[in-house]
Amino acid sequence: MDTVSSLIFSAVTIMTPLLLAATGGLYTELTGMLNIGIEGLMLLGAFSSVVSLHFTHNIVLAILIGTGSSMLLAAVIASITLYLKANVFITGLAANLFASGITTVLSFHIFANKGVVTFPELPQMPVLFERGTEAVPVLGPLLFGHTFFTYLSFILLFLSYVVLYRTPFGFRLRATGLYPKSLISVGLSPKRYQFIAFLISGFFSAVAGAMLSVNLGAFVPNITAGKGWVALVVIFLGQKRPVGLLIASFIFGISEAFSNYAQGIWHIPSDFILAIPYIFTLVAIVFYSIYDYNRQKVE
Repeated sequence: MDTVSSLIFSAVTIMTPLLLAATGGLYTELTGMLNIGIEGLMLLGAFSSVVSLHFTHNIVLAILIGTGSSMLLAAVIASITLYLKANVFITGLAANLFASGITTVLSFHIFANKGVVTFPELPQMPVLFERGTEAVPVLGPLLFGHTFFTYLSFILLFLSYVVLYRTPFGFRLRATGLYPKSLISVGLSPKRYQFIAFLISGFFSAVAGAMLSVNLGAFVPNITAGKGWVALVVIFLGQKRPVGLLIASFIFGISEAFSNYAQGIWHIPSDFILAIPYIFTLVAIVFYSIYDYNRQKVE
């Protein structure tokens, strides 16, 4: 592949966990609850999935265990926030710290290693539609030759659009964030939909984390490396819309793919080059804040 095709291909791979995590976070955001704990949910899902795959050699079972562990943590976050009246931001930060600590502790007790744990015997994730990568110019690297995690992210994004905008459940879930009193007036509980949204967010975050660790064939402490926080930015930059999430995720994917490519051609400190995606995230937050402020003034 040429340079442009390689950048596009890398961008799609990089954007996949962001898209998955942001799609899950969209559910909680639409119910009026910003899920700060996405980073921790991803991390726990990454650890649980790759360790389960190591022992079971069954990718489906491993992902189920990974999603189950993250959904359990999401349920704890939701319960403490909704029923014990804890601050959602503090609860989310606590979940992030808990996930970082518990994965390190479990890694040490299971593998006697607090650092990188490799699993060379793990089955390789199959690459789908590989021939289309070279056969179709430009769109080939964008659509073909990726693992099933990438195609799963597209499918789940489409299903989320259908659920959120074409079903009674989605209408009620969105009403929870906009008009909670309307739900109460018809005998429905906003907290119930917020709780379900947290569980869905846990599911998506776990799949995102599983992609990071399973594709790598190893678990690295804090393997998420801030991707859960970037996913939150993706939600707002994408205007809280499924299509917007897809575009915003790809933009962030391109920025990180470019930073990886630039390490080999620019004679500047690698630390600065590696910081490009995070600088881009900061700039995106600033510009979105300015845009949102001006929009609210007009309204």
